[in-house]
Amino acid sequence: MGWQHSLVKLAAWVVVVAFVVLGYVQVGASESEVPVKGTDIDVVVLDATNFTSFIEENPFVLVEFYAPWCGHCKRLAPEYAKAATELKSHEPKVILAKLNADEEENKALASLYGVQGFPTLKIFRESGENVMFYNGPRDADGIVSSLKQMVAPPSKLLSSLEQANSIVRENPLTVVAVFKDPESKEYKEFLNVADELRSEYNFTHTFDSSYVPDRGVDLSAPAVRLYKNFDEGFSDATDLSPEGLKIFLEEKSVPIVLELNKDPSNHAYLVKIFNGVGPKVFLFLDLKGADADEYRTAYSDLAKASQPKGIKFLIGDAAENENALKHFGIKEDKVPAIVVEGTGTSRQSIGLDIKASELAHWLQDYLDGKLKPYVKSEEIPETNDEPVKVVVRNTLNDMVLESGKNVLLEIYAPWCGHCKRLAPTLEEVAIEFKDDDDVVIAKLDGSTNDIPNEIFEVKGFPTLYLHTAAGENIQYEGDRSKADLIEFVNKNRSNPPKTGAVKDEL
Repeated sequence: MGWQHSLVKLAAWVVVVAFVVLGYVQVGASESEVPVKGTDIDVVVLDATNFTSFIEENPFVLVEFYAPWCGHCKRLAPEYAKAATELKSHEPKVILAKLNADEEENKALASLYGVQGFPTLKIFRESGENVMFYNGPRDADGIVSSLKQMVAPPSKLLSSLEQANSIVRENPLTVVAVFKDPESKEYKEFLNVADELRSEYNFTHTFDSSYVPDRGVDLSAPAVRLYKNFDEGFSDATDLSPEGLKIFLEEKSVPIVLELNKDPSNHAYLVKIFNGVGPKVFLFLDLKGADADEYRTAYSDLAKASQPKGIKFLIGDAAENENALKHFGIKEDKVPAIVVEGTGTSRQSIGLDIKASELAHWLQDYLDGKLKPYVKSEEIPETNDEPVKVVVRNTLNDMVLESGKNVLLEIYAPWCGHCKRLAPTLEEVAIEFKDDDDVVIAKLDGSTNDIPNEIFEVKGFPTLYLHTAAGENIQYEGDRSKADLIEFVNKNRSNPPKTGAVKDEL
């Protein structure tokens, strides 16, 4: 899982699935040390004191927002440094820089530019007037090639049919446009779109339709065709307006059904889907099973029929996607399973032990609002007598939201190093409050239980909230010491401590 990808503010499920598939670390997470080799003498070091002036003085800068403890950042470091060295003499100038987003003085900058995980790579063009995510390769050669393309003209002028055929063969996605003349409105608008999306597609154009690779369908100016190495092989745009072209490329540039696996060639398509705004449908099954072809056929037919609705379809082998199954709360003996995730406030629904013949009907029921939203929860523990009480999604109302008590709730993840370090301190706090019937210290595994986002804002682990007896939610953002946590509870609880209750430790 060596892929790194930066995501903007997406729904929590996207963040987790992207972490599983793409190798992405949320702010607040922790990783073990990963040794790396290499030197980064040609990577410019930025911080809050020089960031703005440096960006304003340079027309093209790629900035890596990183954290020193992030394993994915460490693996990227030697490739990033090698790319910086190779590009330092390039004209026009291309600069690679980095900023430690985990340092307190730099966190405001990271927040300003939407950094939600590490590493996040962003391109600053035109002295910072144009800022975009870098979603390209993470190896040195790939970085160099991508950045050279980004400072070149946004679209390559084709000089022959042979050249066009060669470009189409060598690239998974190639846009070929044909226009009557360079003064046409369509051509100028096409160049603007190409400039905006140059990091995602290989744009080419011609004023001679004989240079357009033949696919059995004539293309006459003005026209735009997307060549691809999957599905039907090409798609033609019907709306050449800037917005129409963007929608066309977004919809037609990913396979109708994308397989969830570790194939590096799928990386760009996964990025597009996870960054997209439409609903996503996942089908998990044994892809080596006797009935796999039946499911693939039915699922593919469903995906083709649903294209006008803007729904993206993914399929994955259950054995190879254990983390994704765990995230969705699906047990292995319940596959084949289908999952649909809506957008915004739309709900998630899951169909277990589903038959191939039921897929289309199930999805239609979801779209018609006939399915109950799925809420993921761990099993309620049989015993819960430890100082720190265990909360699961199905007990969140009774134990926290409607308990009538002051509950200090830690939302954590078992793999989070910061959470592991906090655990003994939290237990000490719980012991101090053990004789206070109005205070409960509790924890909830945020990786295996759905979190109501409208109540708790979780950007990383651990996240701590005090839900008071009066129903107020107060997030804790102070030092994670025993004394400070006790003081926070006593200061914000909605009823005064009883006689003999714990006193603040100073």
